[in-house]
Amino acid sequence: MLINVLEIIVSILLLLLAFLALSSKSLIKSVMFLSSLSMLSVVAFVLMKAPDVALTEAVIGSGLVTSLFVFTLLATRKVGQKQ
Repeated sequence: MLINVLEIIVSILLLLLAFLALSSKSLIKSVMFLSSLSMLSVVAFVLMKAPDVALTEAVIGSGLVTSLFVFTLLATRKVGQKQ
């Protein structure tokens, strides 16, 4: 019973974060919402008893992709400032 309630809460939060990431006007806010979405999907994978997928998502989805997005945003802002 408790697992079902947690799954519903996580699902609603996943949908909310996805909507916020898509509707955000600021790119950095959108990246942070996507990072939060990725970390919450780790929780969803753990609830589905898939710890290997959760670990992969935590390392690649939350860590690597988020840092790649942030560094890309910083690099494009520096290029835009030079011109």
